[in-house]
Amino acid sequence: MSDWLDAVKWDAQGLVPAIAQDAASGEIFMVAWMNREALEETARTGRGVYWSRSRNKLWRKGEESGHVQTVSEIRLDCDNDVVLLKIEQLGGIACHTGRRSCFFQKLDRDSQGGGHWVTTSPVLKNPDEIYRK
Repeated sequence: MSDWLDAVKWDAQGLVPAIAQDAASGEIFMVAWMNREALEETARTGRGVYWSRSRNKLWRKGEESGHVQTVSEIRLDCDNDVVLLKIEQLGGIACHTGRRSCFFQKLDRDSQGGGHWVTTSPVLKNPDEIYRK
């Protein structure tokens, strides 16, 4: 039954943003896109599946890197237009840069309202080793 999928407000391209959050700590690992098929497969299998806009195909997180996401809970926001996945990130790396999280840059603000981005998390594994191309 797909009534629950019908409740999602998909954008004009049939996509919805999806936030992957550590189920234990609450840390945000990444934001990606899901289409109907990706969300349905995620719910059915308990594994993070997304829609790759750059490759124009389903992207099963970890299919190349081995960094699979086990999904324990799926939530929909109050406007029905953002999905939140509570996950366990297997292998401890969610970002294609080899870091734990995609949110590794922090704005270091100055007194004039400007600033610069500072890298706050180390590379845990070289991406060239993860994605042997």
